[in-house]
Amino acid sequence: QVHLQESGGGLVQAGGSLRLSCVVSGTIFSPNVMAWYRQIPGKERELVARFWGGARDYADSVAGRFTISRDKAWKTVYLQMDSLKSEDTALYYCYFQIRSRDYWGQGTQVTVSS
Repeated sequence: QVHLQESGGGLVQAGGSLRLSCVVSGTIFSPNVMAWYRQIPGKERELVARFWGGARDYADSVAGRFTISRDKAWKTVYLQMDSLKSEDTALYYCYFQIRSRDYWGQGTQVTVSS
């Protein structure tokens, strides 16, 4: 049974940094998409960053501040968040696509105080 375990969320002051991690277990197959989404209260869930098609892309709002990365075994995806703003406060979800199926983490809260 595939399970995604997120960690790294918390409270940070504006301008600070956090690193989110998401580890997949329960499968021997590698994901073809690894991504981070976030949901701000009152807004739809939005894509923050992803690996796909052999490349990485970012939402305009985080480009230059956030970095998505992974381990060589394709088991862990990270989101390094620098220069955090209050607007980054949200529930962050990791997402893996494995063998054409979608898997989501439970979400980890990131709160940025100004």
